[in-house]
Amino acid sequence: MKIITWNCNMAFRKKADLLLKYQPDILIIPECEHPDKLLFEANTPKPNDTLWFGKNLNKGLGIFSYSDFKFKVLKNYNEDFKTIVPIRVSNKKFRFNLFSIWANNTEDPDGHYITQVWKALHYYDKLIKSSKSILIGDFNSNTIWDKPKREGNHTTVVKLLEKKKIFSTYHLHFKQTQGKEEHPTLYMYRHKEKSYHIDYCFASIDMIKHLKNVEIGNYEFWCKYSDHVPLITTFNEAMML
Repeated sequence: MKIITWNCNMAFRKKADLLLKYQPDILIIPECEHPDKLLFEANTPKPNDTLWFGKNLNKGLGIFSYSDFKFKVLKNYNEDFKTIVPIRVSNKKFRFNLFSIWANNTEDPDGHYITQVWKALHYYDKLIKSSKSILIGDFNSNTIWDKPKREGNHTTVVKLLEKKKIFSTYHLHFKQTQGKEEHPTLYMYRHKEKSYHIDYCFASIDMIKHLKNVEIGNYEFWCKYSDHVPLITTFNEAMML
């Protein structure tokens, strides 16, 4: 199972082919236009299932299945968290809970970004567990920006997930430390010298055991299309059945 997240910087309809070359099963696309605006090129494969969340029809959160996986938004989805969405993903053999994340709620005076994830983790506490869970997307955060007096900063989010035996696939695969990542996912204003790691795929321990590969997109190629590069995570699905 290959799952990719990429903040596409809008106009995904013109960029989808770039990701489809990787043959993904699931795409998580922040800053994606509404499905009504997704007029793909004639030769571009169409998704088998689609979800979209947001207010701005040009810039929301898109979730796409390019396999036999089907999506179902869980009943206790709290719209206060906007684009942090709990989804049941399933096919005939396998299912898991997917939390698709674009941490960008400008309406919350307590904090727009990682604070949203912190609040969502507590609200969905019983759903987020060590069995078959993935949290993936643009978290808009890194330990380097921690505010020590803020309870819900990046470090506390990571520690809370670790208590649930949920870990960052990138950090495990590349043996990285939070805040000292060697591979950025954001190049602010597309400047190579303004680079940060803010996109993540966290997975429960039973899925981590079958982690096959993690790949971060190359700046020189992807900077033509977005200020972010893709985070590509591959699991050996056959071993998870």
